[in-house]
Amino acid sequence: MKAKRIAVYGRVSTGAQNHASQLREVRAYLHRRWPRGEVVEYLDKASGSRFSREGLDAMMAEVRKDRIDIVAVYKLDRLGRSLQHLAQLIGELESHRTALIATSQGIDTSESNPAGRLQMHVLAAVAEFERSVIVERINAGLAAARDRGAKLGRPRTLDRHRPAVRKLSRRGLSGRKIAAKLNIPVGSIFYLMSSAKR
Repeated sequence: MKAKRIAVYGRVSTGAQNHASQLREVRAYLHRRWPRGEVVEYLDKASGSRFSREGLDAMMAEVRKDRIDIVAVYKLDRLGRSLQHLAQLIGELESHRTALIATSQGIDTSESNPAGRLQMHVLAAVAEFERSVIVERINAGLAAARDRGAKLGRPRTLDRHRPAVRKLSRRGLSGRKIAAKLNIPVGSIFYLMSSAKR
């Protein structure tokens, strides 16, 4: 039987803390369940509010390459920075058939644990619900902004040149000369000049 590829993730918030207490329990659990497992540890010293963390990013890169069978943590809050972030991570683990174990919370979604598979489906459903609620809120906010007449999306970078183009055009400069003076492509200058006449 092929050895399980297991990633242990640990996080502490400050340099004054260490991972020892988290790792002791997780290592003992994994040794009992999969004594021949290939275990790699990913550790971060970072605030849980940080979206990008070196250890977490490296571990998730391996998950996305289908190189990890199990992700083990002490508690779920060590993994995700918020419910939304945790939901995203759980969704990714589920899509790559990677089991999730949180030793201090009794969560074990590995295939050898039928109740754990149910837990993963429940967690994935919560993750999907959280995503749909977020999308719904965003769409409602965009609709409200449109109703107020707000312009949505990134402002066009050309718009900041509009006053200068108008000024130089009034002085009688051609589009090509304006483009050379402002160091902007000629096509962009002609777009600004034509849109000003509308």
